[in-house]
Amino acid sequence: MATDLSKLSIDRSQKAFASGKRSRRKWWIGGAVIVVVAIAAVALRGGNRPISAELGTVASAYPSQAITALNATGRVTAFRKAAVSTKATGKLEYLGVQEGSIVKAGQVIARIENKDVSATRDQAAANLRAAKANLEQGLAEMRDAQSNLKRSEDLARKNFISEAQLDTAKARFDRARASVAALNGQIGVAEANVRAADVAVEQAVIRAPFDGVILTKNANVGDIITPFSSAADSKGAVVNIADMSTLEVEADVSENSLSKITVDMPVEIQLDAFPDLRLLGRVSRIVPTVDRSKATVLVKIEFVEKDKRVLPDMSAKVAFLSRALAAEERKPVTAIQPAAVVKRDGKDVVFVVDEKSTTKLVPVTVGDKIGDLVRVAGVKPGDKVVLRPDDKLRDGSIIAAAKK
Repeated sequence: MATDLSKLSIDRSQKAFASGKRSRRKWWIGGAVIVVVAIAAVALRGGNRPISAELGTVASAYPSQAITALNATGRVTAFRKAAVSTKATGKLEYLGVQEGSIVKAGQVIARIENKDVSATRDQAAANLRAAKANLEQGLAEMRDAQSNLKRSEDLARKNFISEAQLDTAKARFDRARASVAALNGQIGVAEANVRAADVAVEQAVIRAPFDGVILTKNANVGDIITPFSSAADSKGAVVNIADMSTLEVEADVSENSLSKITVDMPVEIQLDAFPDLRLLGRVSRIVPTVDRSKATVLVKIEFVEKDKRVLPDMSAKVAFLSRALAAEERKPVTAIQPAAVVKRDGKDVVFVVDEKSTTKLVPVTVGDKIGDLVRVAGVKPGDKVVLRPDDKLRDGSIIAAAKK
């Protein structure tokens, strides 16, 4: 009985071995899954890693850059301008203009106190009237002496008077005639004195020498005005005036580049104050003097197109053109650096970068060169693009701007 029961016992050592083998197999499977997941995560993270790239900006360019022979800087100045003053000395009692006032030639700008010269003119006029009255008296006496001489000559032919009486009548007429001549001379002097007094009075009035605009006001009512401003606390020029129709640009051109400039050469003028304003001009003259300190020659450029916003002393950039611009060449076009354009599937494309630093592949049409840029269609000014994109760059890539 004991022997039979022993046959019914379970071999526990073999079951434990099988159980341990299954546990180890599960552990290896779990480790393999973890490794695969880790590799996939690393690959995914590597695929989204930002790509370092240099960025550029789509710009607005003008076709004139392609035909520019030389660029220079300068400033706007008026060919016709003046510092208006007076030859008289006195206190300024009237000022009728201010900065920006538009004046016409001969218009009264200011006036200095002129009571003394006005009194002198009144005195000269009175002396002229007195001289004319004396002349009238002298003429009356000459007419009387002439009549007396005629009667004396008639009586002398009839021997009614002596020769001595006739000579006396002739002498009286001669004295009257000489007196009239002297009085005429006095009238001439009196008239000259009146004209001098009128000039002195006119010199107290300051008038605009030509049509123009008042640039600066240098004196106020009550200031002492002198011709050369030599006295203490005195003013010379009352105002500075410029004829705005004679504005031009003065540009310094290096003497090494002077051979590229000719008179009547077309020019495009761009003002720093109005970057979008481009005006046509031409070279009016080249000053035949070299500034040895800067090794430059002064070139005067006349405005062919005029704009009321242009003011003296504005800074300007000038482009000397090899030929005149056509009408369609005066409008800005979209341009880009050539390094931004690459071939993808036989087409010209650029990679535009959005605000999230993600690239977008955009097909473009490439045109002619404009200076260092190239004309394109398909993008707009202000877009950020990748420069020199490599073959790894794709649509949707993340970009990190490269540090220069």
